[in-house]
This record gives sequence, C-alpha cells and structure tokens, in this order.
Amino acid sequence: MRKRKTHDLLTEVELEFMTLLWEHGGGTVREVMSRLDDDRDLAYTSAATILRILEQKGFVTSQKTGKTLAYSADLSKDVYQSRLLRDVSAKLFDNTPAALVARLVDDNHLSEEALEELRALLGRKLGDGKS
Repeated sequence: MRKRKTHDLLTEVELEFMTLLWEHGGGTVREVMSRLDDDRDLAYTSAATILRILEQKGFVTSQKTGKTLAYSADLSKDVYQSRLLRDVSAKLFDNTPAALVARLVDDNHLSEEALEELRALLGRKLGDGKS
C-alpha cells in the first residue's frame, strides 16, 4: 500500500506561487500569473488549480470579490521555513541540527563575513540561554 502524501510541504511549483503571494501580499489568479517569469507559459486553469490546491492544503485562503477570488498566504514564510528545515533535519540529518549546519558550512564555501554572522547568531543564542 502506498504511503499517503503529506500536505506539510510545498512542491516546486507551489513554492513558486507561495513566494509570489508572500512577496506581494496576495492576488487574484491573473495577478499571480502576471508576476510569474515572462518565459513561464502557464494556462489560467492551471494557475487556478495550483491556488485551489494550496487552499485545500491550508497554505492560502481565498476571498470572493464579485466573480473573482483573491488569494492570500495563510502561512507565513518564516513558519514554512522552520517546517521545511525540521523536515530536512529529521529525514537527512537524523534530527541533528548541528549536522545540518555543518553540511551547510562545509559545502557552501562561506566567506569570512558569513562565518562571522553565524558566530554572532550562535553567540546571541547562547547568551539568551544563560539569562
């Protein structure tokens, strides 16, 4: 028996639409389509279906104005980022956040400036725990 697909994470195209909603605060199907990359060839019905699926998954809400539905994000980008990182940490890093951060640091050839930013973030977090 196939495992049921989770609705906690976004597909690539859903993430593309959510990013537009997060950036612009919402919009109708036509407004969202107008914000897609120029080379993105997507039918109106396909865009409407994607937004309807996002609503069914609980990522967006819609409000009817006349004959038109306006969609807005019901989940913040920050909350989704946390959800996604928890999922990646659990599935690929045995629920060990340090392993996830180590992979990020090791594989991305971070600049001294970026490493200092990470050090400062960790310092602040460690300082919060001592209070």
